[in-house]
Amino acid sequence: MKIDLRSDTVTKPTPNMLEAMMRADVGDDVFGEDPTILQLEHRMAEMFGHEAALFCASGTMANQIAVKAHTQPMDEIILDRTAHIYYYETAGFAFHSGVSVKLVDGDRGRITAEQVMENIQPDFDWLPKTSLVCLENTTNKGGGACYELENIQSIYHLCQERRLKMHIDGARIFNAIVAKGYLPLDIGQHTDSIAVCFSKGLGAPVGSVLIGPKDFIRKARRIRKVFGGGMRQTGYLAAACLYALDHHIEKLGIDHQRAKAIADVLAEKQWIKKILYPETNILIFSLDTNLISVQDFIQRMAEQAIQVVQFGPSEIRMTFHLDISEAMIRRLTELLNKFQP
Repeated sequence: MKIDLRSDTVTKPTPNMLEAMMRADVGDDVFGEDPTILQLEHRMAEMFGHEAALFCASGTMANQIAVKAHTQPMDEIILDRTAHIYYYETAGFAFHSGVSVKLVDGDRGRITAEQVMENIQPDFDWLPKTSLVCLENTTNKGGGACYELENIQSIYHLCQERRLKMHIDGARIFNAIVAKGYLPLDIGQHTDSIAVCFSKGLGAPVGSVLIGPKDFIRKARRIRKVFGGGMRQTGYLAAACLYALDHHIEKLGIDHQRAKAIADVLAEKQWIKKILYPETNILIFSLDTNLISVQDFIQRMAEQAIQVVQFGPSEIRMTFHLDISEAMIRRLTELLNKFQP
């Protein structure tokens, strides 16, 4: 039994999702003629309380389009130092947009309005102009931690006061929505744009949607084209996303429960140094490297057909997702209970 816990991106479409994809009504999306893409974009915009949306090939593309659309060269964006936009997108903010970053030490990737205020640059010729604040919800490097709604609201209100734009990297926003019990509309009305990914916990093979005001999305569509993201009969991919919206959101809570159950198992082990207790589907823990190295742990797990990923000098990440079964959780629990460094 192979158990792949490296990421929630390893999921494969379910048979029913594949069937929905094959039945999709498609057209040429560059001409704006793919009805299934239009249906997905309209639904996502309406769900998050915005005017328009744009289907993108990936979460990174959606984020980088948002950064470019909200900024000018020589601007600066404020974000946590572990944010995906900074840490995992190949310095795209510099390459594509010619902007710098102001990094903040948040709590498990979550920053506050006070931290934003402290890091807005004064208006001097020799400093970059602060123009954008980026939040990540849930936080990847923070072990799936979620923002409280009031924190998002306070940051957004500050951005409005200081004439800054705010973007949310919502790669796992539905995990946050399920965990915290707020609504998509609660998030959407307190941000200028949000990127929502479907190829993680929701189990679609490809795709993210960037959501925002009509003029912003019109500009974003042009940027998507110059990024090489103008696609044709993408309704087949949009059909998978629509299926996920209808059938997979409610299953995210199961992933959260399983992450917490394995965290409880690990909490009893002497070879565990620290656990970032999971709010959602990501479990990050530190090994006592005096007892076992990260490389040895990964190798010994692999020998039992369990795949995990290194996430720091002594850290391991396990990510729970749609393709993990209850039998796999029982097997993992059994192996962890027997494990000796």
